[in-house]
Amino acid sequence: MKSKSQDRSLSESTELDRSFDPLTGNTPSKATKRSIKQRFLKLLPCYHSATSASINQNSVSDDGELSTVRYRPEGLERLVGRTSFSKKELQILYRGFKNECPSGAVNEEMFKNIYSQFFPQGDSSMYAHFLFEAFDAHHNGSVSFEDFVLSLSIILRGSITDKLNWAFNLYDLNKDGCITREEMTDIMHSIYDMMGKYTYPCMRDSDPKDHVEIFFQKMDKNNDGVVTVEEFLETCQKDENIMRSLQMFDDII
Repeated sequence: MKSKSQDRSLSESTELDRSFDPLTGNTPSKATKRSIKQRFLKLLPCYHSATSASINQNSVSDDGELSTVRYRPEGLERLVGRTSFSKKELQILYRGFKNECPSGAVNEEMFKNIYSQFFPQGDSSMYAHFLFEAFDAHHNGSVSFEDFVLSLSIILRGSITDKLNWAFNLYDLNKDGCITREEMTDIMHSIYDMMGKYTYPCMRDSDPKDHVEIFFQKMDKNNDGVVTVEEFLETCQKDENIMRSLQMFDDII
């Protein structure tokens, strides 16, 4: 027979589970899915320049639009092979990227500025820092077009395993192959800071810590204090809420 404390713990666990998303930190309802997709698009450096030319197979045939693109053919062909984007999609993405980032790369300050515009109610700087490091494949302090489209391809069109591996890399802050409680605590605090204090229902100061506890209860199968990529993949693939959340960006492009 369950005690009242166990019932309360289960209730809190369920509440926290509903807010868990390995990519964004929460699981959106169907009602907010569309707005989150639009918000994600607006965070991309290419969005403002490419909005007028919807990035799909039905709207990339305008040769006049594509004639403005400047990209070495061998680089473009290589990216076609390494991503899930077509040549025309990459051309449009590249044109927008270069228009917004003439230097050819996004630095962390620019990335944070873009991200902060869509979370004015909170402080998104730390989460944006973690996200930037996940995009910065070469760890050189900048995100090139190649870095950008390789991650974008995984997030938007990757397999479930690819998306989960990308999310694991985001959470594995020191890139040592496992997620510690300290790393997950930092991630959770950054997400709650980004969401801001004026949310409904109101968040408690203990929520980030509680969320970390739930995460480790679910993920740390051998109770060794760290979550490996194998544990992460196995648990996520068995969780219906997480699987639904991974479909959030399906068909966005």
